[in-house]
Amino acid sequence: MPTYISLLKYTQQGIKDIKDSPGRIDAIRKSIEAVGGKMLSFHVTMGQYDGVALFEFPDDRAAATIALGVGKLGNASTETMRAFTEEEFAEIVGRLD
Repeated sequence: MPTYISLLKYTQQGIKDIKDSPGRIDAIRKSIEAVGGKMLSFHVTMGQYDGVALFEFPDDRAAATIALGVGKLGNASTETMRAFTEEEFAEIVGRLD
């Protein structure tokens, strides 16, 4: 299943209600599972981003659905990237001439 990394930044609304974050993470986890995905890990970070999450989704549409749904809630903005495993990378590079 394809892997995705999301970088998250809390919005002003998200910071104001920061104590609700653990419940929001659980709700997102359930939404991910409902589209056939899995949250592999979630980390709160210090620096440019407030959080980093690692997911598996069946396809880009499922990943986009969740990313847009998170943004729609207004508590965080996300930057989501498709990530390739070492094995996938080796296969991609192996196709080069």
